[in-house]
Amino acid sequence: MVERFVIQRAFAGADRPVMLAVAGDSATGKTTLTAGLAQALGPDRVTVLCADDYHRYDRVERVGLPFTPLHPDCNYIDIMEQHLQLLALGRPILKPVYDHCTGRLARPELVEPTEFVIVEGLLPLHSRRTRACFDVSVYLDPPEDVRRSWKLTRDCRDRGHTPAQVLDELQRREPESEAHVRPQRRHADIIVRFAPIAERGEDIDDPLSATLLLRPTIRHPGLHSIVESLATKAIHLKLVRDVDNRPVDALHIHAYAPREVAEQVERAIWAELVEPGPVPTALGALGDAERSEPLALTQLLLLYHLEGARTSRPTATV
Repeated sequence: MVERFVIQRAFAGADRPVMLAVAGDSATGKTTLTAGLAQALGPDRVTVLCADDYHRYDRVERVGLPFTPLHPDCNYIDIMEQHLQLLALGRPILKPVYDHCTGRLARPELVEPTEFVIVEGLLPLHSRRTRACFDVSVYLDPPEDVRRSWKLTRDCRDRGHTPAQVLDELQRREPESEAHVRPQRRHADIIVRFAPIAERGEDIDDPLSATLLLRPTIRHPGLHSIVESLATKAIHLKLVRDVDNRPVDALHIHAYAPREVAEQVERAIWAELVEPGPVPTALGALGDAERSEPLALTQLLLLYHLEGARTSRPTATV
């Protein structure tokens, strides 16, 4: 992970934003996760950028192409690299815009970085140059049946597709997902997996639990003492082996975790910051009336890392 510190070392003490990457395949929950973070931070403090705006072709043009938007050749990766580097240095960019509803390329827009910049999309961790720009990186990794269900619901409801069209597109994208999107998982500091608990007889229609793999590439809060003090099975932490056989801490938050228990964990995590302040509110929102404690705690942990990165920045020297 040495490359991630190139920009940080070269511009230590500079007034630049804290950068967060949220990567994952289509319909893995990136926008839901990011929206809660942005709302908690407030519009004056956060800039949200969609990496999918760097698509080279609109939806009509892609019909005759041999690849899908998941392929790097279908995206302006070099321009995205340049723009992320500029944002990481606190400089504005003129960003392209892709309209997911219409499938058309729209007029570019000026983006000026604020205190925090969140970049979500299919390929924000694809190259070493993009990865070097981020202070914290997340990969969303739900089970494939959960992702397919989410994509069917979203694309039919919001993008005017038929179920047959969505299923055909999923099949067409699968080889490129395996080749280009999923390899980003190995570069993430935190891997988030929302899934039902099969042992409890749950399925994708039930409230989903969350498992967070916390890699030692960044400093995490003291979760062992926090979780052990609760003496509950609703939230637990254990050492596991990741798919690459490396040891990693796994934080599991059950969907049935009581809100008061989740709030205890949130308060304990937040108290470890240098400047904690009040615990952010409005986390865990799934809709107008739905709330997920696993989502809320996941968002809180990411906010902890964002605020921690901000306060740990070295001061400028003269």
